[in-house]
Amino acid sequence: MKTSWMTAAAISSLLTLAGCAGTGPNQQLGIAGGAVGGAVIGNAIGGNAASTLGGAAVGGLIGNEVGRNADQRNNYNRGYYPNNGPRY
Repeated sequence: MKTSWMTAAAISSLLTLAGCAGTGPNQQLGIAGGAVGGAVIGNAIGGNAASTLGGAAVGGLIGNEVGRNADQRNNYNRGYYPNNGPRY
């Protein structure tokens, strides 16, 4: 069981890092946090590597959208308030 969990964690980490190439800071945090949270929930529900990877994929997609919306909001607000930097 430990080997499958470690393999799934390594693969989800690799996919998370590969997906963060051209994204904003909040989107990167969203992808990473969503993938980790999804992997934990997927493993708790299914208890195998397939459900862990599926949970990491779904969590990464949800985190991607949440982070992207936060980056868009920050960029929109920066136009009105030029000294307002990104909020993490």
